[in-house]
Amino acid sequence: MANRTHVKKHINSILTRRYNSNHYKDKKKYLWLLSTLLPLVSISGIGLYQLSNEAWTLFTPLIFIYVVIPFLDWIFAEDPSNPPEEIVPKLEKQKYYKWVTYLMLPIYLFSLFYVVTYLINHDLPMSVSAVLIYTIGVFGGLTVNLGHELGHKKNRFDRNLAKFALASSAYGHFNIEHNAGHHKEVATPEDSASAKFGENIYQFALREIPGGIIRAWNIEKSRLARKKLPIWSTENQILHSYALTLVIFTLFASVLGWKALPILLLHIPIVWWQLTSANYIEHYGLLRAKDKSGKYQRCQPIHSWNSNHTISNLVLFHLQRHSDHHAYPARHYQSLRHFPEAPQLPTGYMGMFVLAYVPFLWRKVMDPKVLKLANNNFDHINHV
Repeated sequence: MANRTHVKKHINSILTRRYNSNHYKDKKKYLWLLSTLLPLVSISGIGLYQLSNEAWTLFTPLIFIYVVIPFLDWIFAEDPSNPPEEIVPKLEKQKYYKWVTYLMLPIYLFSLFYVVTYLINHDLPMSVSAVLIYTIGVFGGLTVNLGHELGHKKNRFDRNLAKFALASSAYGHFNIEHNAGHHKEVATPEDSASAKFGENIYQFALREIPGGIIRAWNIEKSRLARKKLPIWSTENQILHSYALTLVIFTLFASVLGWKALPILLLHIPIVWWQLTSANYIEHYGLLRAKDKSGKYQRCQPIHSWNSNHTISNLVLFHLQRHSDHHAYPARHYQSLRHFPEAPQLPTGYMGMFVLAYVPFLWRKVMDPKVLKLANNNFDHINHV
């Protein structure tokens, strides 16, 4: 234990060391490639299964996500360091960081194609097939995170790539619902994507998933109405996303045969579940106050749960610095900031997902944190 503490302090001293703007170097610059390459882990179980013929090895990718990454988050120091604000414009113009995100999508599609091909070409027990389908669903959640990162950007190429990433799991309504809905209503009872105190993740999913779809369609309907266009217009962006999903699935079927379709359809709800899991932990119980006019205050760092755990941030494009994302949605992942006042999760997202899946453990850990933030005043808590 003493050795581990010494290692953590040493790493932390490196990560949190301050540099002036003239000499600043992003110590994590090339580590962001972990986000790009993570989808390749999804095929590792197949390789180990072929070598060993042991069915348990198929769980390797899931073990990596839900056990290894939380363990590494525990081993390595948290990283609360921020880039100097004066160099952020220059940092965000570096093309390297864009290519780190761009390359993730073809790597993911290759991994998806590989697993689907294996499922089609091998006569596997149903249990083995189920594990592999669940695996591509879990790793498909990474493309939703990619779509989330790119969908907030101002240039058309990034936004179109976000649509393609989300279309691979038929989740194309997400950017409309998220950008114009969730970001507007976050940390309020009206937001279907903000979990309420006392609400377990399974109850939340029954509200969040249909709520997101309905909100997306209402937002798009209103946008089209302002242009005096009907909901079924060819300018409907949700229909565009569904058409793109149809194109992707048709391409898979044309190359691999019709058996690819049920596999792709079965992995869709598992992908959606990954986004639901993230939404659940990001704002649990947090509530924006209303001013004298009855309007909600602007979203502040205190309205999102954050995590500075190093490894999970490196594989999720800094998604866990969620407060800064809500304050400045167009800010790029490499420059998202830590705020000392932002409430902190006890571990990274992967570990928190596992905790959320066991509701009594989640409430034992998280409810006291929410109550402490609100000084035990339920008027300051978004609750059921």
